[in-house]
Amino acid sequence: MKKFITVEELYEDKKQLYSLELLVEAGLSNRITSADVNRPGFMFSRPEGYFPENRIQIFGKFELLTLAKLSSARRKIIYGRLLRRVPCLIITRGQKVPEELLLKANQNQTPVLRTQMRTLRFISEIILYLEDKLSPSMQVHGSLLSVYGVGVLIMGKSGVGKSECALDLIKRGHNLVADDIVEIKATYTGLTGQVVDPIGHNIEIRGLGIINIKELFGVRSVMSSSRIELVVLLEEWQKNKEYERLGLDEKTCSLLDIKIPQVSIPVRPGRNLAIIIEVAAMNHRLKQTGFHSAREFDRITAERLLR
Repeated sequence: MKKFITVEELYEDKKQLYSLELLVEAGLSNRITSADVNRPGFMFSRPEGYFPENRIQIFGKFELLTLAKLSSARRKIIYGRLLRRVPCLIITRGQKVPEELLLKANQNQTPVLRTQMRTLRFISEIILYLEDKLSPSMQVHGSLLSVYGVGVLIMGKSGVGKSECALDLIKRGHNLVADDIVEIKATYTGLTGQVVDPIGHNIEIRGLGIINIKELFGVRSVMSSSRIELVVLLEEWQKNKEYERLGLDEKTCSLLDIKIPQVSIPVRPGRNLAIIIEVAAMNHRLKQTGFHSAREFDRITAERLLR
């Protein structure tokens, strides 16, 4: 099902930050389903043309000045289409709104809000807010940390040692985003993971209990969110299973239909998982620069065999 928020949610969330005034209250239950917004000035000259009705409509100075210059008959046509299905109208720069527009909006159950913010700044702010609210999301069991600036999502079966590994990485100076439950959102920049309240920045260590990382290691040891760039899958060592030795076979996993590089690390006594994950993060950063250690090794080996 497609995600949405209501106009009332938008108003309650941002009325203080954006100094929003509610000029027309009718239709506050209208649903906002798109993170894009629209300035309808182009529609004023061609009411029959394409018009994105599912978006919030932004009225800046240009829109209101253009509307005032139109004939009463043309404005009636525009109001008929503009106010038919749109979620709401938002007036920027604290401008005075024509009574005719407010009356038609009230009749069509279309809320009208007003902000003192400048148009372009408000548009950039509201799009970021809507992107966050409407982005596809999911929750996964795992630990998310920033390791050398790389967002690493540690996954695996319950009891495999995810939290203990995360604690070791925190002690080595890396940052915890979330443990046990990670909320993941898909945005235009990729996947982002964040902490889920009320769990906060706590880690459960079997035999020890709940550990508050922020209080124990300090505020610099935690982050509220991070991009997810690498998935580390911890799995119990299986004697008869063949594991990757060179690193030529690159694997990925799909989260919210976005593919993320994945490495599988077998867990057995004596292996320092924290160091292995640190190296995996550094190796990922190295690959981003265009240098692939396994492929370089394979190339050099092949050249030696051809001599």
